Amino acid sequence: LMASGCNENSTPKPRGYFRIDFPEKEYRLLDTIYPYTFMYPTYVEVVEDKSWNAEKYWINLDYPQYKARIHISYKDARGKLDSLLEDSRKLTYKHVLKADAINEKVFSNPHNKVSGVMYNIKGNAASSWQFMVTDSSKHFLRGALYFSVTPNKDSLSPAIDFIGEDIIYLIETLNWKENNSNRNGNS
Repeated sequence: LMASGCNENSTPKPRGYFRIDFPEKEYRLLDTIYPYTFMYPTYVEVVEDKSWNAEKYWINLDYPQYKARIHISYKDARGKLDSLLEDSRKLTYKHVLKADAINEKVFSNPHNKVSGVMYNIKGNAASSWQFMVTDSSKHFLRGALYFSVTPNKDSLSPAIDFIGEDIIYLIETLNWKENNSNRNGNS
């Protein structure tokens, strides 16, 4: 009996990851001095982008509990929409070396004059979600999700999916402000 027990081929157990309990989805309106508004999760911190290359109206949506951040950059699209669209596409496809796949989803909301593309980058790429939206004339907004940890699709997958739902809702609720000079800054 003892000899047969020693001859067992043991296989290592698959690596397990901590269970993540996500909060209930609840959103509030971001309505500030920025030329755009959208609904964002109540469990997110909205922070002005203070990086060295940040421009006016750039913000970050921080998920401190998941060490995640959505970088949101805004540009005036007048006269340069084609180059902004191409730059956005190039930035997304820089991740192709580490990506297993890049899935594109087209968004169009003619009522709010919002159209764009959302990219779901599968695999161990640095960014899992990226998107760009525009009104095709004046406004251009780009977003990218990054985690402050080494990319691991297996352990990050639940958080990536959870935040992806927030990004979709952000895009669906996005509105452009035509005249933001008379607005008060509050959120």
